[in-house]
Amino acid sequence: MHLPRLVVAAPSSGAGKTTVATGLMAALTARGLKVSPHKVGPDYIDPGYHGLATGRPGRNLDAFLCGPERIEPLLRHGAAGADLAVVEGVMGMFDGASGRGELASTAHVAKLLRAPVVLVVDGSSQSRSVAALVHGFASWDPEVRLAGVILNRVASDRHEQLLREALEEGAGVPVLGAVRRTAAVATPARHLGLVPVVERSAEAVRAVRDMGELIAASVDLDAVLELARSAPPLTAAAWDPAAEVAPVAGPRPRIALAAGPAFSFSYAENAELLTAAGAELLPFDPLHDTALPDGASGLVVGGGFPEVYAAELSENAPLRAAIRALAAAGGPIAAECAGLLYLAQELDGRQMCGLLDATARMTERLTLGYREAVALHDSPLAAAGTRVRGHEFHRTATTPAGSATPAWGWRTPTGSPHTEGFTTAALHASYLHLHWAGAPQLAQRFAAAVSGR
Repeated sequence: MHLPRLVVAAPSSGAGKTTVATGLMAALTARGLKVSPHKVGPDYIDPGYHGLATGRPGRNLDAFLCGPERIEPLLRHGAAGADLAVVEGVMGMFDGASGRGELASTAHVAKLLRAPVVLVVDGSSQSRSVAALVHGFASWDPEVRLAGVILNRVASDRHEQLLREALEEGAGVPVLGAVRRTAAVATPARHLGLVPVVERSAEAVRAVRDMGELIAASVDLDAVLELARSAPPLTAAAWDPAAEVAPVAGPRPRIALAAGPAFSFSYAENAELLTAAGAELLPFDPLHDTALPDGASGLVVGGGFPEVYAAELSENAPLRAAIRALAAAGGPIAAECAGLLYLAQELDGRQMCGLLDATARMTERLTLGYREAVALHDSPLAAAGTRVRGHEFHRTATTPAGSATPAWGWRTPTGSPHTEGFTTAALHASYLHLHWAGAPQLAQRFAAAVSGR
């Protein structure tokens, strides 16, 4: 299969690759092309902007969470019917999972996809030095094809001329565009990064439109397309959720799925696996819906920002009561990160669902990183002994950190044992974010648990 594709990378975080990548997606979509949007790494927020720019789900390509062998198949799955794929990188181009070399880095994923790379370079406060920087990135790993540069935060025509002359003289990498400094496409941020698209509505639409117009006016889109079309054919078969799980043998599981501004973090493949396992998914918004969807006999509460909406979630007492009733009746529940906070007794002093013997609060400490974990007890999500790869990203903490039957155990970077989370025969709650494409047995087990109620 020949799928035109490219990866948008940067020397470091903060260079503007999200603006450039999202702007490219929007500008190419405005040309009438079907653009498949992707993001390297575990981040949930950038794919929301990508989805807004393209009208297709933004999907993650994480070689740690899903395994290197699944990266090309997941790209093909997400890009079905698309004219090209644009992949936004993560952090600096060669920055991957801590202590694991290139694993899960932008460069690693670019090599797995055999995709040309466009490097977004922050041109502010430099001129001729830009050539040394680009030359270093182009020559560091000969298996990475750094095929173009987009200059960002360029101050003036004269500044652009200096940067272009330096790159023509010393880097041997073509300049595809130069983006001026502008506040018009600024996107608001808070304690965990950009504000999610679902919270910004019309403002987010305007921001993405502005990104697309800025990139269309600043970048040679024909050259970008030519570069994307130079990628060689893909050879792996597309990932297929129906090949990973089987429909449950019992009654069709009906699973309530928390959504809306407070719970907007989810990987599309998780839902696709549940559907392939025979489940009917019933989205609802805990900020507004006062009851679980009719007929729901299981519940999934994923990630998001309940700390921002603690007052509204607390005030929705009828829904909290309905969730307690589901739990009391033995309905299987799976919750991660934001879901864990929602199921606690309290969050920053506000009453939550009260299913866990724990309270939660905002802290100053950022907990961040990949984890290799093992399930310590049976739960509706994982059998004891199940090994997974996950990711933590939060500024909250629970007291205690886990129950007498914690969800997961792993080794810290210093080698110390660590346990966290809460399990019962019908509940699994943890801070660990999981991409179920890397562990499809989780979807199979949870669907079976709901069906067997």
